[in-house]
Amino acid sequence: MNNSVTNTARLLGAGLRALLVLTLVTGVIYPLAVTGIAQGLFSDKANGSEIKSDGRVVGSSLIGQQGYGLDYFQPRPANGLGENSVNTQYKLILSGATNRSGDNPELIKWVKEAKAKVVRENSVPGYTVRPSQVPADAVTSSGSGLDPDISPAYAELQVHRVADRNDLPVAQVEKLVEDHTEKRTLGFIGEPRVNVLELNIALKELVKGS
Repeated sequence: MNNSVTNTARLLGAGLRALLVLTLVTGVIYPLAVTGIAQGLFSDKANGSEIKSDGRVVGSSLIGQQGYGLDYFQPRPANGLGENSVNTQYKLILSGATNRSGDNPELIKWVKEAKAKVVRENSVPGYTVRPSQVPADAVTSSGSGLDPDISPAYAELQVHRVADRNDLPVAQVEKLVEDHTEKRTLGFIGEPRVNVLELNIALKELVKGS
């Protein structure tokens, strides 16, 4: 009987010590070590890839935003779960696609309406946008609905409108787009892209200084 109690007490003690050690290692030491390494080597990514303007965080380079006025460059549409009546600025992250097939009548209607809108909004005196110029990312949302980037073609399509509405030379806005166009990662991964938020912050600074 005494041996049984002693063995039970010994096992309980060993179990508690193991619990305390594992809690300390996996719940305190490991998280602190990983956090320290992340902050030391990849602080920007570890903190959410924040984008700052005028000394405050205005967004993340990984998450797109909607609601820009026509004075600014427009992002991709967000017809998936990424946008609804409550969540138009992505203050609450809802992510998802439209889940419509390529021949879905509703999707076709959205694309036609979006293309007509792009043509209408970006045609300015002396520059008319043709429907054939409108790239796919201008009229379709991404798989997540939160894509922060647009293609260089879509950015260039918007140059004349942005220049016209901000009283800037077209060449100056074209240079702004060129400076904010990221090439393929390592030269072969992905596609060239333009981060809309970063581009619009630079545009705001350009307008302020002009």
